[in-house]
Amino acid sequence: MTDQAPAPYAGPERVLSGVQPSGDLHLGNYLGALAKFARLQHEIPTFIFVADYHAITVWQDPKKLKDQVREIAAAYLATGLDPKVATIFAQSAVPEHAELAWVFNCVARLGWLDRMTQFKEKSGKHKERSSVGLYTYPVLQAADILIYKATKVPVGEDQKQHLELTRDIAQKFNNDFEAPGFFPLPDPLTQGPGARVMSLRDGAAKMSKSDPSDYSRINLTDDADAISQKVRKARTDAEPLPETSEGLEGRAEARNLVGIYAALAGVTEAEVLKEFAGQGFGAFKPKLADLAVSVMAPIGGEMRRLLADPAEIDRVLADGAERARALAAPTMAEVKKLVGFWGG
Repeated sequence: MTDQAPAPYAGPERVLSGVQPSGDLHLGNYLGALAKFARLQHEIPTFIFVADYHAITVWQDPKKLKDQVREIAAAYLATGLDPKVATIFAQSAVPEHAELAWVFNCVARLGWLDRMTQFKEKSGKHKERSSVGLYTYPVLQAADILIYKATKVPVGEDQKQHLELTRDIAQKFNNDFEAPGFFPLPDPLTQGPGARVMSLRDGAAKMSKSDPSDYSRINLTDDADAISQKVRKARTDAEPLPETSEGLEGRAEARNLVGIYAALAGVTEAEVLKEFAGQGFGAFKPKLADLAVSVMAPIGGEMRRLLADPAEIDRVLADGAERARALAAPTMAEVKKLVGFWGG
């Protein structure tokens, strides 16, 4: 890292994000990311990709990976991303991501990567058995962002450290190659309400596709009956809902369901409590189930329709990749000139 103040970036604003094709998406993904993507596309040029390069940092079945990519793309479309407005593509269809990542591997410092806590969490006690890609994937993330010179990146708490690394890499590249302001130093877009949705079976654990209980989450492909049943079976306590948020302290499951209701309805937690204060979960859960079905069931239906016609998804991804490369290729050509590569 350098102490020199970064030169301002003068290019256009863009937002970029991606989701790995590594399993079923759920309500937490929708409220924390997908719904935000659908809003952002109308506010700022938006690039949304399926992160299949990132997915193979751990083993993926090659026979399933392509279909998993299509499933994420279907989720993007079903939750409101318009391929005529947003650029939707598969990461591996734009080779400039990997090409820029190699240059950034030579810019980033080992000490920076050693501080990345996610690698320590994901590798656990078996660091030596982890792939090199799992260690260096934050560098690829930096390339994902900067190949489009994205200025805004939606992030949760677990990714803020990686965005800081992206900023460090951008600044060091600009300084090392005497190109002030060439790459922007992207800013985080926090996810806002609903970003951290907890398990329906354990209010202390984040909703996760890896949870062995399907009743812990609402999958995007669930139908109305499944959604309603999961909400009604969600773990709660015996106390009525309080009048204020302070009354939810120590009541993780209650706070989670109230938060889900607020996020789905587009209201605040305080507004939910004002409406349901003093009522038990016997009254609250049916209302939450009806709300969840009204929002989520159409998404599941549209996803099932799209997945039944993979050719339609493939057309969207091919068009998106062409548009993405139209932006990524010139950036990479400029990088080659700055670095001094032959032919650059």
